[in-house]
Amino acid sequence: MFRRQIEVIGEKNQEKLSEKSVLIVGCGGLGNIIATTISCIGLRKIYLIDYDTIELHNIHRQFQFSKADIGKSKSKTLCEKINRCENTEIIALEGMFDENMKIDVDLVFDATDNFEVRKKIDSFAKAKKIPWIYASVEETRGQVGVFRKTSFEIFATKAHEVKGQLPPMVNLIGSIASMSGLKCLIGECKEVLYYVDFSEDLEIKKFSF
Repeated sequence: MFRRQIEVIGEKNQEKLSEKSVLIVGCGGLGNIIATTISCIGLRKIYLIDYDTIELHNIHRQFQFSKADIGKSKSKTLCEKINRCENTEIIALEGMFDENMKIDVDLVFDATDNFEVRKKIDSFAKAKKIPWIYASVEETRGQVGVFRKTSFEIFATKAHEVKGQLPPMVNLIGSIASMSGLKCLIGECKEVLYYVDFSEDLEIKKFSF
């Protein structure tokens, strides 16, 4: 099943993936992309958490949802849509993320675009000594940050309401986050911040820390 993937990462790394579990916080646009792109790479478990329900304005960029899903739980619906590989158990959790959650995972993805939630995820990950990745999109710009030991507080900024989002940018940033996560899960994790700007020509900047 994973033959084409093994050609790239090797059998030993594929075995590593089979022992790994991840948590995705937020099942909106970015959460849809991250969950979909890692749903069939051979992980042991994927936890999805979101407190929200699906609305009409979500559908244009939250690709797993349709009008038939309006009013349904985002985490439960996404769980059903990506549950296509018997090797991986997908678990939907409804509610707000709590840094005291009693779950064992090897990596956390933040797909909330919420600064306060990111601080809680940072505390959760530091307590468990695991890496975490945040992704954010606003208009034609996006960021992906990979954290292990560095505190997220070094990026402290004023919280603000996120403006519009374009589906291709959500797809692009979510995919960068997914690929960064795969690298972490096979032991190639590096703390880095990617800044992507597509307001004119595509520009990608990388900052190591």
